[in-house]
Amino acid sequence: MSRDEMLEDVKSLIANNKVMLFMKGTATQPMCGFSAATVEVLKKMEQPFGDKNVLENAEYRYVLSEHSNWPTVPQVFIDGQFVGGCDIVHALYKSGELKTMVDKAFA
Repeated sequence: MSRDEMLEDVKSLIANNKVMLFMKGTATQPMCGFSAATVEVLKKMEQPFGDKNVLENAEYRYVLSEHSNWPTVPQVFIDGQFVGGCDIVHALYKSGELKTMVDKAFA
């Protein structure tokens, strides 16, 4: 897969999922603690979310980070907008804002 194809894949996944999680591993088998913690928070939203294992292709992480302008994984997008990584998602969850954002995306 070329860089252009990877970028198109990133954009397509974001466009086709109200909540999209780019992570190490998958939602059913996270491969790092930050990804696992983010999956747990998103499951609490009780809405479907897409997940993409960025470890499948070493270059994919770099294409994703260039697109989002965010250097680390996991990365969460809600309703097409980049939200942040594990710490930001947890802070939004604790404040109640994450639920509002997810509910709005599915309204």
